[in-house]
Amino acid sequence: MNNKFDALKDDDSGDHDQDQGSPKDSEKEKIEDEDKEQNTSKKKMVVPGAGEHPLQYNYTFWYSRRTPGRPASTQSYEQNIKQIGSFASVEQFWRFYSHMIRPGDLTGHSDFHLFKEGIKPMWEDDANKMGGKWIIRLRKGLASRCWENLILAMLGEQFMVGEEICGAVVSVRFQEDIISIWNKTASDQATTARIRDTLRRVLNLPPNTIMEYKTHTDSIKYSLGRLPWSGEC
Repeated sequence: MNNKFDALKDDDSGDHDQDQGSPKDSEKEKIEDEDKEQNTSKKKMVVPGAGEHPLQYNYTFWYSRRTPGRPASTQSYEQNIKQIGSFASVEQFWRFYSHMIRPGDLTGHSDFHLFKEGIKPMWEDDANKMGGKWIIRLRKGLASRCWENLILAMLGEQFMVGEEICGAVVSVRFQEDIISIWNKTASDQATTARIRDTLRRVLNLPPNTIMEYKTHTDSIKYSLGRLPWSGEC
């Protein structure tokens, strides 16, 4: 595609270099960042424009990228995740999506997240912490098509599980790509089974495709002592 978010091509920005300023500068930046977060939380939710087709829920696109070689202390999830924008209608979704790089064109250790507005793509978020995710590992070349099919099914409410769906993630890695869909209640086996079956259908997966369900509490336990990366699959 010709139009793409330039900021998403080589986004190594963030708060990695804050410690290079003076203590006063760092403290000032911290206060300004906290004020900015508070102001952001007070913003009104997006609404459909006149004549647009509203979605059942509002959603937010996020992007994250880990830069190999950086010290672990600067690799916190909150520093790396970037909010692209929120939308409330079909038309607003396509305005974002048509200008975004496709997952198959991303490089390095990158992720796109699409979550309901107000839910952060983190295991620890209140909406996520008792839930889990279905994970499918893809060979290279399939991520773009699978991601599009997944998010269109999610936006179109094809999973038919009420408010259980929290969001979806596509993770681009060096040797494979990973796609996942997150839900609120890991203990609800009927719901997780329905999500699995719908996911298999919308992605047109072969019968022998391996699908793994992982609770977020297990993910947190597994990550302790490893990388401080809350969204790691």
